[in-house]
Amino acid sequence: MAKKKEITPQVLISFYVDYFLEHHKQPQSVYQFAKQFNFDEALFYGNFSSFDQIEKTFFSSLFDQTLHMLEKSEDFKSYDARTQLLSCYFTYFEMLTANRSFVMALLKEDKNKLKSVTKLSELRKQFKQFFDNLAIEKIDLKQEKLIEFQEKAMSEMAWVQFLFTLKFWIEDTSLAFEKTDIFIEKSVNTSFDLMDTTPFKSLIDFGKFMWQEKAAFKL
Repeated sequence: MAKKKEITPQVLISFYVDYFLEHHKQPQSVYQFAKQFNFDEALFYGNFSSFDQIEKTFFSSLFDQTLHMLEKSEDFKSYDARTQLLSCYFTYFEMLTANRSFVMALLKEDKNKLKSVTKLSELRKQFKQFFDNLAIEKIDLKQEKLIEFQEKAMSEMAWVQFLFTLKFWIEDTSLAFEKTDIFIEKSVNTSFDLMDTTPFKSLIDFGKFMWQEKAAFKL
């Protein structure tokens, strides 16, 4: 007699993807879902609280896999922040492309855009944490509150940029989504160019110099 498949979160996600793509909607109940895939209903609740949580976990689990792949690479560890972010983008969108039918069904199943964004809430936390850990040079603002505001603003802007990239990918009809690759490269490079602190540092240094030497300019 064949052994029953061990029920893990990843197995349940796989079952859910299969069901959703076949029926174009969530199962009517956990009982029905468990019965169709031949496992005890209690095992579902040992891993997830709802089908909505499965959908959120789907996107975050792909990000976990992305980071796991990148962190195994010795080259990735030596990359600068810009290249690490690019690598993360390219790898994650490859994962999305491998699951495009399901992703498209989830994000385009309803007209309520806010509902679609909530499905990305767990991914948002992970992405912003990853971005915050990048070695991006920041302006030394000296004041703790200003430093905290700067970090929050930068990670929030990075997340908005990610959402724009996701929207572009959803609407991309180019072969092998090559236009999305171009969009990723250009948008990430542009954002890092805008974050270049050198001009701001020069301005701050000049301001300090003028302040220190202001007596010399008195008439």
